[in-house]
Amino acid sequence: MEKAHLREILIDQTEAFLNRTGLIERDLALSSYLDTSQVVVITGIRRCGKSSLLSLIRMALGLKESEFCYCNFDDERIVPYFSLLNDIYSIHLEIYRTEPIFFFDEIQEVPGWEKFVNRMYEQGHKVFVTGSNATLLSSEISSSLTGRNKILKLFPFSFVEYLRMVGNEYSPERLTVKQRSLLLHDLNGYLETGGLPLVVKEKDMEIAHALFQDILYRDIVIRFKLSNVDEIKQIALYLASNVSKLFSYATLQSISGLKSISSVKNYLQFFEASYLFYYLKKFDYSVKKQIMNSRKVFAVDNAIPNRLGFRFSENKGRILENTVFIELLRRGHELYYFSGKNECDFLVKEKLNITEAIQVAYELTATNFQREISGLTEAMQSYNIPKGTLIVYDDKAYRGELPDGISIVPAYAWLIAKK
Repeated sequence: MEKAHLREILIDQTEAFLNRTGLIERDLALSSYLDTSQVVVITGIRRCGKSSLLSLIRMALGLKESEFCYCNFDDERIVPYFSLLNDIYSIHLEIYRTEPIFFFDEIQEVPGWEKFVNRMYEQGHKVFVTGSNATLLSSEISSSLTGRNKILKLFPFSFVEYLRMVGNEYSPERLTVKQRSLLLHDLNGYLETGGLPLVVKEKDMEIAHALFQDILYRDIVIRFKLSNVDEIKQIALYLASNVSKLFSYATLQSISGLKSISSVKNYLQFFEASYLFYYLKKFDYSVKKQIMNSRKVFAVDNAIPNRLGFRFSENKGRILENTVFIELLRRGHELYYFSGKNECDFLVKEKLNITEAIQVAYELTATNFQREISGLTEAMQSYNIPKGTLIVYDDKAYRGELPDGISIVPAYAWLIAKK
């Protein structure tokens, strides 16, 4: 790639990076990432806001154009090669004559990036990188940056960030009848469209479909040199249609037509590495049993199942459960599901102990109340958990007699609650 052409691209990208407007503040404790001398690695699914977060970080640091070096490698004009990062660095020095802080977007596209970043780290440079493939990033980080990196996992917008994007603000403890109605309307919008920034901004679910195609072909098929495109797509569509449900390797093998279970497992790992799907294990003190038991699948954002899997109006309960799962991950919890005589959606584990049981129900009725409570109660008794939470869509839900330690919380209040 000609250096003069690369220089033009970098100037274009830097101008766009400086002139970004309408950025939504993220609810992240950024100070620890701004102050550290370690390499900051921002990971997450494509289009979840990583590039915008880099802009917010630049603003927080108060950097002028000459003080940073930015490049987004997810640019069709850039052809990656081993000395690319060094050329970018030299172009910055030629233009500005100053040592920069580095901002590299979608760094996994560049071969050998970790060696350059490690060299810059050793020379005292501050480096921020983003990436959309967990497997590649982890292998490259472990080879050159072990103990020298700080990872920030970024998800699509939380409900609070979604409200910030649409320009609404509420105090759940002081809601008028009108405000409560508006808040539920916004929650319904969030459950349906999810929190992918561009989907929310454009109100266009086709963007989610384009994202799925991008991940499927660029991050999985091309990157891992796969030929079974139809089979991979069948598995992805099945998972998108079955969020919040148990799945088995045998079922996925059957619907895809793949010849081996090992291929199914590989494809599941590829989806997880690209942050498209997550798999929840049943809790057991035996790690071997955890591996053997069936898992539940969840999507990184509700736009994925709502656009690819099923009609939102017919699966509101599963979408609400998916929302709670992603929010619990966003809050940094280690999660499992419980299954005994009854079932409980989530167990929260801290260190060696199960500390909370959470059940999710879109609505409570005289018919399902006892089933939902029984699952919570059994989980709490099994692991001596003092606290159980039943999250429902609306606080006007049916309420029977609640056992000690169990509380019913409307989803909007739980999602807005201070972490």
